[in-house]
Amino acid sequence: MELPFPKRRQDDRRPRRMSKGMYILPSLFTTGNMAAGFYAILEVVHASAAATWHLDNAAKAIGFAVLFDGLDGRVARMTGTSSDFGKEFDSLADVITFGVAPAMLAWTWGFHLMPPVALTEWEWNIKLTQLGAIAAFLFLMAGASRLARFNITSNPQPSNPGRPGKKYFVGMPIPAGAGVIAAVVHFQGGVPLDSWYKAITWLAMVAAVGYLMVSTWRFYSFKDIDFRSRHPFRLIILFGALFAGIWFFSKPVLFGVALLYTFSGVFWRLQWMFRRRNQPPPPTYKEASQTS
Repeated sequence: MELPFPKRRQDDRRPRRMSKGMYILPSLFTTGNMAAGFYAILEVVHASAAATWHLDNAAKAIGFAVLFDGLDGRVARMTGTSSDFGKEFDSLADVITFGVAPAMLAWTWGFHLMPPVALTEWEWNIKLTQLGAIAAFLFLMAGASRLARFNITSNPQPSNPGRPGKKYFVGMPIPAGAGVIAAVVHFQGGVPLDSWYKAITWLAMVAAVGYLMVSTWRFYSFKDIDFRSRHPFRLIILFGALFAGIWFFSKPVLFGVALLYTFSGVFWRLQWMFRRRNQPPPPTYKEASQTS
């Protein structure tokens, strides 16, 4: 009768050892996220007017980092290995990969490497480069603020309708903001801008993406997608078609996905504004007392 007890203790130890090892998996994807961000920074530093392909490589690295960032959270939720260390580690990695790297990429591609002949005077070129640096810093600050708000908020409430929590993000997530910057640069093949009006448009776009990150507008989170459902073949076909499109037509597909996700939040916000404007105002206290 005493023999089964040691076997039970040995069996109980195996799941615990396996669960401790499973905690490493999300951190490995986070490490890959940080490595891609560091590689992107190195590529931006090595970029020049004669070697613009470094900027395209930086944009691709940020794209892979977005994939790694989505996988670490997905793996942590599926394996039940979420931890406070993993959350803090992921936030620090996101500041580097989706804050510093895209900010440097946006400034270098849109302003620093722009040829001086694009403007009539050299002083205007310097001023535009300085304004671009300010916009890039605002993007970085907005991304860091977005991460800080996400870490301290347990039940965020979007300003426009939508169930908060699992289905929607409050404000554009910082990987999506970095993905917009990378998608635009990759769409141009890393070739820097060559005119002042394009640079001003890029300046407004970088600032707008930063504002969307700190806004209270809702953006779809994709967290309600369940790969363990009974009919996952639809998701397999959808993701297979998406990956095939990215593999063969990465520039237009990624550019379209980034703009579609960006304008989805703007569309939901405008829809809520028009819907609220068309609704009748709530009755005043005097009108409510008369009807009662």
